[in-house]
Amino acid sequence: MWSAAPLHPNSPHYPANSNPAGPLFSPALIPSDVSSALPPGYTIRPLQRSDYKDGMLDVLRVLTTVGDINEKAWDERYDWLARRGDEYYILVICDGDKKVVGTGALLIERKLYVPFSGGSDRRWTAAAFFVFCATEDGGQPADIGDGSIHNLGFVGHIEDIAVAKDQQGKKLGLRIIQALDSMAQKVGCYKTILDCSETNEGFYVKCGYKRTGLEMAHYYDKK
Repeated sequence: MWSAAPLHPNSPHYPANSNPAGPLFSPALIPSDVSSALPPGYTIRPLQRSDYKDGMLDVLRVLTTVGDINEKAWDERYDWLARRGDEYYILVICDGDKKVVGTGALLIERKLYVPFSGGSDRRWTAAAFFVFCATEDGGQPADIGDGSIHNLGFVGHIEDIAVAKDQQGKKLGLRIIQALDSMAQKVGCYKTILDCSETNEGFYVKCGYKRTGLEMAHYYDKK
């Protein structure tokens, strides 16, 4: 019978951040060697609610469309993220004036456990329901044995790497990737994946990543 391992403070199973006014996650997750490799006066830390006023959105605008987000909407989203502190790890790099000049995010995906056992005592998941619907006669799915996807593993997704235009060339993007990659390993991920343009592929190869597939997307127009 499967049983959970003891909880570790850095595990994604550990209780989420209960203090929305504090940092999004424990600063102890950020590797010290990354901090020491930053330019003098620069710091790397978890996202804070106050970063709305410290340039966070301006940095993200270097990467993508952000929109007109007021402080109330920011606070509501930050509080939502903080309540899920075991899933969302967003960090920032600040310059000597405490202004946000770089950011990156690590999202934790939990793989599903899909147990099938003989008899009537079946536990169903979304994946099991799909198997049920896929049977030709609409009946019970065939027993395929107890199993799980990568042993209930965690996958890290790196997203939204952005550095202010006037700060590029200082290896801040490299430090963000190094920090997020280390954090993913600390919280128990068996791999970390990301999407990038072909232009940036060389940078991520230098960070230890390799091409493994093709990105696909389906965008939905807001009406």
